[in-house]
Amino acid sequence: MGKIYIGQTALRIQLTANIDINNADAFIKYQKPDGTRGEWVASVYDADKGIIYYDMQATTDLDQEGDWIFWTYIEFGNGKVAAGEPVTIYVYPEGD
Repeated sequence: MGKIYIGQTALRIQLTANIDINNADAFIKYQKPDGTRGEWVASVYDADKGIIYYDMQATTDLDQEGDWIFWTYIEFGNGKVAAGEPVTIYVYPEGD
């Protein structure tokens, strides 16, 4: 993977939950370098393998330089939830 830059929108974050997520709601949760947390509604690439993704929508989606932490978060219809293993990615300032 190449470098990821602040404000980049030509980018897809794709993660694997490693569980069957048929009939579940999928999210990619994140923690910004300043500790702020949030989530994006994810699209499902492969429900049987639990592969989900989020295509960046706005230049404000990635708005801080530093280590971002991403993880899967799945909500099943029966009320159960499953959080995935975190992945850390460094986001660089443009031109770096």
